[in-house]
Amino acid sequence: MSERRGHPAEIRADMAAAVRLEWWNVGWSISIIVAMGLAMGSSQAMKTAWVEDMLGLVPPIAFLIAARFERRPSNARFHYGFDRVNGLGFLIAAVALAAVGLFLLRDAVVALVTAEHVSIGSARLFGHDLWLGWFMLAAQAYATIPPLVIGHMELPLAKRLRDKLLHTDALMNKANWQTGVAGFLGVAGLGMGWWWADSVAAAIISLSIIADGIKALRVATSELVDGVPCALDSSKQSEEAAAVAKALRKRFPGARVLMRETGRYIRAEVVGVSPPRNFDSKTFEIPGLDDRWRLESIAFRL
Repeated sequence: MSERRGHPAEIRADMAAAVRLEWWNVGWSISIIVAMGLAMGSSQAMKTAWVEDMLGLVPPIAFLIAARFERRPSNARFHYGFDRVNGLGFLIAAVALAAVGLFLLRDAVVALVTAEHVSIGSARLFGHDLWLGWFMLAAQAYATIPPLVIGHMELPLAKRLRDKLLHTDALMNKANWQTGVAGFLGVAGLGMGWWWADSVAAAIISLSIIADGIKALRVATSELVDGVPCALDSSKQSEEAAAVAKALRKRFPGARVLMRETGRYIRAEVVGVSPPRNFDSKTFEIPGLDDRWRLESIAFRL
């Protein structure tokens, strides 16, 4: 058992583009982490943004690993191949998002409750006192640009590939550039003497991370326990799955139609009828299913 899987021809170009984009994502993220780490000082908002930037490495790395495994053939141990590796990476990214978001929110709340006053010092440079907050602001400004560009490029690829992991990474990049803006305002608030601005900015960032993590967890859990195929951005049934179910119920009235999602693919099963002769799932007409490659198989059992 060593059937070569590979990606369908319809999405190979998009998969190659997504892999290249994620390598760029990793490289830019590392540069942001270094810049933020050197400039963050004692700012809570900067610390929160720095941790989120580190966390932002999880989805692209998970995607790159999953993309490599997806191309592997089935074998004696994994009869159905490795389609679900993408879903596993999606779950890991979702757990990381939610857990770290909760941790960072706790830190921000503690700083507010204890009225922790963060101060940003100065450094002597070429005979002049230079406020270190300027370095923080420059790092935050830099940290907003790559996520904004990469996230914008990821969204259309994620939709065409029906890739929830890539879509989560796009949302993570959106959160990252928003984090940069919130951190920028937090540091600026400290410079104006507002001691609470830093912690408030950190709390806002944390709540955004938690919201994305919880949403991703719901969808990832549904897939891994054989739930119906979900839309990219919600736990509701996808339009493609609804189209498959409608066509099969029309063709086989009275039968029970079951569906599950394995990675980016849909597997359907018709229960209560014998396998019809000369039935070809590849040519079976399904109105509303534009991306035919998504339908992996249609099985029958009494």
